[in-house]
Amino acid sequence: MRYTLRQLEIFVAIARTGNVSRAAEIVALSQSAASTALAELERQFDCQLFDRNGKLLKLNALGKTLLPIASSLLTRAGEIEQLLAGKSALGDLSVGATLTIGNYLAILIISEFMQNHLDCHIALQVKNTQAILQQVAGYELDLGLIEGSCHHPELAAETWIEDELVVFCAPSHPLAHATSTNVTAATMDELLAATWILREQGSGTRETFDQALRHHLPELKIRLELEHTEAIKRAVESGLGVGCISRLALRDAFKRGSLVEIKTPQLDLRRQFMFVWHKNRYQTPAMIAFLDYCRTLTANLKRSDQINLTTTV
Repeated sequence: MRYTLRQLEIFVAIARTGNVSRAAEIVALSQSAASTALAELERQFDCQLFDRNGKLLKLNALGKTLLPIASSLLTRAGEIEQLLAGKSALGDLSVGATLTIGNYLAILIISEFMQNHLDCHIALQVKNTQAILQQVAGYELDLGLIEGSCHHPELAAETWIEDELVVFCAPSHPLAHATSTNVTAATMDELLAATWILREQGSGTRETFDQALRHHLPELKIRLELEHTEAIKRAVESGLGVGCISRLALRDAFKRGSLVEIKTPQLDLRRQFMFVWHKNRYQTPAMIAFLDYCRTLTANLKRSDQINLTTTV
């Protein structure tokens, strides 16, 4: 063959970072060595894989076509190396999870999965939905666990389990007294008069909330936008306003009584947790096994807060 796996490894690193210096750090080479390897690959086949703009390299049409093939080939090569070294053929897995799934489910699911597959190593990144989708599309992650929708044309999405957002407040809030009988629900006027503590734009939680209140968004009084559900819970507990996050993230607080649900039957706050992966991504044994484990875990459940793991969340 006129190319080497090392050349492809350097190409993939440059494609993901858009910068030779950062790519060289990833593959443990000097900048000049990484640049030379890319130049040699292009010279061998008399082609260009990137459009150059100073130090910034952007994949051209040929490079975009090569990236998924090269990425898959490197993954398979890693499996061969693991197998020849006498290690598990399951291999490694890189997973991205959105904040609700990552903080309240993924860590515990991964822990249980790895107890059953001791030779499998999983790297987990927890970010908001848009960031996870971008990383899966860029071949930086094998698999994404997201909340909300996926409209990226290069990604495949599979429904996992339904999740539900809940409007909530501190026990001392006026709306808590209005709903304490489990009969009276908050009116739309009361919701519009309330001060809100919400997730940031780009999160799946915010997307679902905005869709449910799409006809009233200009009227909402949004006091804070925060990136973490725990920060929102603390802000609401302190009396700064009302919030809206997943019931999964609130189940312990509701049991303790530190937060109270505000009933909103007029709002559709349901959404789906989903698996996403690149359509051109080779599905490794680790990815297949992990997906099957997650599906089995929720096979007979209707909603995410019904998932019962051995460690309390």
